[in-house]
Amino acid sequence: MTNPLPPAEELRLLDAELWQLDARRAVLLQRRAWLIHTLRAATGPHGGRGHGSVPPLWPSRGVVAGTPPPDATAPGVQNVLLVLGGILLTVAAMAFTLVSWGHLGIGGRSLVLGAVTVGALTTPVALLRRGLASTAEAVAALGVALTLLDAYALHEVVFTGTGALTYTAAASAVLAGGWAAYGAGVGATVPAEAPVTEGSGRRGTRLALRLPLPLAVATAHLPLPLWALSVGAGPHTLTAVLLVTAAAGAAVALRTTHTPVRIVAVVGSLGTGAVGVLSAGWLCWTASGPGASARAAALLVLAAAIAMAASRTVPKPEVAVGAALAAGLCLVAGAGGVLRASLPGEWTAPGCLACGVALLAVVRTPLGETSRRGLIGASFAVQGLVVLSVVPLVAGTLLGPVFQVERPWSGAPRGFRAAVFTDVPWPAHAGTVPLVLAVVAGVLAVASGRGEQWRPQCAVGALVLGWAALLVLPPALGLPYTAGLVAQGGVVVAALGCAEWVRRAAAGTSHVAVGAVVLALVTSVDLALVSLASESATIGVLVPLTLLFAAAGTRPDTGPFAAPASLVHAAALACAIGASADRPPHHTALLVVVVPAVAALLAARTAGSPVTVPVEGAGAAAGLLALALAATDLPMFALVLSVGGVVMAGTAIRPDRRAAGHVAVVLFVLAAWVRLAVWDVTTPEAYALPVTVPALVVGHLSRRRDPALSSWTAYGAGLALTLVPSLLAAWGDPHRFRPLLLGTAALAVTLVGARSRLQAPLVLGGAVLALVALHELAPYVAQVVGVLPRWAPPALAGAVLLAMGATYEQRLRDARRVREVFARFH
Repeated sequence: MTNPLPPAEELRLLDAELWQLDARRAVLLQRRAWLIHTLRAATGPHGGRGHGSVPPLWPSRGVVAGTPPPDATAPGVQNVLLVLGGILLTVAAMAFTLVSWGHLGIGGRSLVLGAVTVGALTTPVALLRRGLASTAEAVAALGVALTLLDAYALHEVVFTGTGALTYTAAASAVLAGGWAAYGAGVGATVPAEAPVTEGSGRRGTRLALRLPLPLAVATAHLPLPLWALSVGAGPHTLTAVLLVTAAAGAAVALRTTHTPVRIVAVVGSLGTGAVGVLSAGWLCWTASGPGASARAAALLVLAAAIAMAASRTVPKPEVAVGAALAAGLCLVAGAGGVLRASLPGEWTAPGCLACGVALLAVVRTPLGETSRRGLIGASFAVQGLVVLSVVPLVAGTLLGPVFQVERPWSGAPRGFRAAVFTDVPWPAHAGTVPLVLAVVAGVLAVASGRGEQWRPQCAVGALVLGWAALLVLPPALGLPYTAGLVAQGGVVVAALGCAEWVRRAAAGTSHVAVGAVVLALVTSVDLALVSLASESATIGVLVPLTLLFAAAGTRPDTGPFAAPASLVHAAALACAIGASADRPPHHTALLVVVVPAVAALLAARTAGSPVTVPVEGAGAAAGLLALALAATDLPMFALVLSVGGVVMAGTAIRPDRRAAGHVAVVLFVLAAWVRLAVWDVTTPEAYALPVTVPALVVGHLSRRRDPALSSWTAYGAGLALTLVPSLLAAWGDPHRFRPLLLGTAALAVTLVGARSRLQAPLVLGGAVLALVALHELAPYVAQVVGVLPRWAPPALAGAVLLAMGATYEQRLRDARRVREVFARFH
């Protein structure tokens, strides 16, 4: 047992276990006797027959044969009966006191209730001497309840003029003391010659009551608060009373070894202490002047002293750390409240931060390890809360420029703050936000150099907070618009420089270097959005950003982030240059399409490195942007598609990017179709042949490399793409020129398929040829059908069926032979 129980509690548990073992042994012995009797009867002269019925299965308890044993233990039944009996007696006493009180005089009432109370309180002594601990506990509970009724009756008869709160405070104090004395004094030692009976425990041991002491501790939390309320104490006095009560409860919890008493004391101390701390904090932070705030802060100092004393005394380390953490928070809350009432509003957050940082001085104090850990945790908690208070300014600086997209080049404002916070409200007390962020960043930087366990996290946190401090500095200081742009550009340069410095210092890529590059990217996007207020600012910002990230893209660690960022900024720069030259969007697309070409060249140069895929992704995004810009003008759209096809064809030259050839073919085909649509070409062959010829060439080359490749895979798609649209057009064409050409082409395809023994050309060409012939013969067939009598078609069909039936077997043999020949085709 890791947590040894008090002797009385352990004794009670051992008594219960021993009693259950004795009861189980008696049941097993009775069962054994019944089995012996059954076996003897079965081996008798008559084989056990004729001797009456078999004895019951559980004869000792009077249970019917075949039924299971009882599932309720005797101690459980005993406890239920005792609890129910105590409850009923308590209810009866309450009814007597509250309802039937008026039927007796003052002497009779006092005599009856006093006699019953004295009897209920003295009876447990005799019961304990006899070893009946459970029964004594139930009777003692009844006596305790009667003392409450005695207190009520005493107020109604003797102290009728006393205020309810005053009397309740005094009565609770008296009852708490009486119950404590009663619980500590009532007990009995079981004599050595006493038999071991139910609840008696081991011989020569002392039995005591368990209920009065925890109840006394719980009641002891009431007198002081009730007294303060009765005398009309102010909020400061009432808060002090709550804190003193919490201190007393903590002292009891730390000094007692009785588990129920400790639990009650801890719960009461935490409850009253939490209410007192909340009240003191509210008084401190709502005070109208430094004096009132200082008085409330003194209460928080008192709470901190109580928590700190508990931290140095409590044996469990985790509880000690929590108590020290609470003490540190109380100290900072008190100091922060005084600073709030004494300094301007914008200095409240820096003041609280200074108090939180001051708690770190405990590192060099002789306090215990758990106390130091708790105070350090309180310091970082305060710093985290202060950082949360400055989030609105950081979020506004990042998100405010997004609204510039709705009104580009509307005019440069005079101040940088106006450009950022035009559509976002300016937070209150934001002037000291850079200072707060810088201080916390410095603390994390120092912490990262002292501990190995949290070094990466602290370093990244210091980097992010330092970046945020520099980011919000221009709007916080109210810098001019141009100066703010330069300052944010400096943040980008500083972030990239930090990434390079960390890479060299760490001899490789680290979390800090990656975080610095990401922060540089975020700042560059924010800077580009802010620059949209002015035409010259936009171009003047995008050019250096493009060059800066292009230079950073040559580094192995920053390349996967910086190279695609350079391409994105280049695409934005192309759009800005086109708009500055008053060119329509489809002309600007010619500038943007240069970016995918550069991306393809860069990806070919860095093939196999981590930069390749991000660069290709950025180039693809720029290509889609160019297509979107050119979509309003079909000739330019066709040109952009052609350029994209050239870029993808060049990419397909690389061995690891052969699949780009398919994209190039699609782009070339789309470009040809768009150009034909511009020329108002409606002939389907003009759209199909540019696709069919390359598809057939690719299929032929594929079959040369892989002779086992099916003809449907190699030629099916290319032939169908031309034959099917032409066939549909020929059926609706009243002229003969298209059907003649289509029939000639289908005949040629059929002959090629038959000569080369290929299924796809043979089937597709033959099917199209047959349909074209049917289209040409349809008028004549309709004319002949119109001349014949109505009975002729059925007669002709019947004759055909008879002829087929007469030569059915030969036809099956011929069909099988044709199928075998056709199956040998590819």
